[in-house]
Amino acid sequence: MTSPDSTPESTPDSTPQDAPESTPESRSENPPEGAPRPVAPRPRPPVPGPPRRPSPTPPSAAPVAGDGPAVRAARQPEAEDGARWGRVGDDGTVYVRTADGERAVGQMPDVTPAEALDFFVRRFADLVFEVELLERRIGAGTLGTEESSASLKQVRSTIHDAHAVGDLAGLEARLEALTGVVGQQRERRRRERARRQAAAKTDKERIAAEAETLADGSDWRNGANRLRQLLDEWKALPRLDKADDDALWRRFSTARTTYTRRRKAHFAELNEQRDSARVVKERLAAEAESLAESTEWGATAGRYRELMRQWKAAGPAPKGVDDELWKRFRTAQDSFFGARDRTNAEIDREFAANAETKEALLAEAEALLPVTDLRAAKESFRSIAERWDAAGKVPRERVRDLENRMRAVEQAIRGLEDDQWHRSNPEARARAAATVAQLQTSIADLEARRDRALAAGDEAKATEHAAAAETRRSWLTEAQRALEEFGG
Repeated sequence: MTSPDSTPESTPDSTPQDAPESTPESRSENPPEGAPRPVAPRPRPPVPGPPRRPSPTPPSAAPVAGDGPAVRAARQPEAEDGARWGRVGDDGTVYVRTADGERAVGQMPDVTPAEALDFFVRRFADLVFEVELLERRIGAGTLGTEESSASLKQVRSTIHDAHAVGDLAGLEARLEALTGVVGQQRERRRRERARRQAAAKTDKERIAAEAETLADGSDWRNGANRLRQLLDEWKALPRLDKADDDALWRRFSTARTTYTRRRKAHFAELNEQRDSARVVKERLAAEAESLAESTEWGATAGRYRELMRQWKAAGPAPKGVDDELWKRFRTAQDSFFGARDRTNAEIDREFAANAETKEALLAEAEALLPVTDLRAAKESFRSIAERWDAAGKVPRERVRDLENRMRAVEQAIRGLEDDQWHRSNPEARARAAATVAQLQTSIADLEARRDRALAAGDEAKATEHAAAAETRRSWLTEAQRALEEFGG
């Protein structure tokens, strides 16, 4: 199984190679036409020409061309050091001084010693420019570490045996310093790559774990979208080492495959269930249509409620079919209940007079409250109740209000009757009297104990008995109040 991002990943050190740069040595060995050539033959006295400038010029450096005032001013320090780092022999041979001694770099017998020395000093200036250019490019980080190392090697080989007069050892020291910078850059990029690899591994482990969680779940809509998002996240991450990357990709891919299979199985089962629901709902719609013209209002209304319960239990049918069947079922149901409501409305109009009769009876019943004579109230209410039943049915929207008001009067009279019976209950009265007597005896006993404790000088015991007696007095007050309700 191969990761979708299996193409070789570019490394931070593999930046595109710049065009090969010409070295000062290669340029200086072939000076422009008209410039002096460091050879033994003695042609007509040559006129030293300007050396060719290095190419390309970096964006951060201003272009240098020709041998104008700015160039001569920049080279003035090297010209002044020419005598320090080189000399011209009597035969026109130019020497450069190094740590290992003098080394001949060329011969120009047909020019003055100053012109000969200046020619090779300018060659050294070209080398300085080349080193400065490399310093800027490496310092700016525009070169990859491999390209930087290759450029350093090339320039170092040029400087080592360069036909130029100047501080060649100093240039080599600067190149050595650049070697250290490149090493630091290489280490920094290595650490950065390791950090990115570690972060990518953490992200891929998270993606694989989340995909496995989704594979075990049943979120069939959002889960599919989330897996697609996770795949896009995976593709955006860099590759790891082959073993880790393949193992994590295998986990992720397996989770996606498992989810897809379970999702397909789920919807296949759902389609079967919807087909079964379609059969059930077709039967229910047909039965609902057969009941639409029924005038057995109570029984048919109950049957419609049962059909609705079965409809909900059947589950959804295929979308288009489900809507069409529901339209048939609802139309039949609305037809039946519309006819029933019209019939009931007609009946309600007939029952309006009965409602007025019951309103009058209610006014008569509510006038019995509050009850002052229970016996008379019971007799009057019994008469009103008989006339209430004889009045007949009322419109449906009035039934609850009228019945509730009548029931409130009945409950008020019955509550008063229950209360009086409770008060006259001899067993309850006897229990209340016994409670009062028991508490009185207990209080007397506690007071006697308190007095004996005081006589014995036991203040703590006396205080305890007094507190207990006080508690029972509060209980006695409540018990006496309950006994008085029985008239005792």
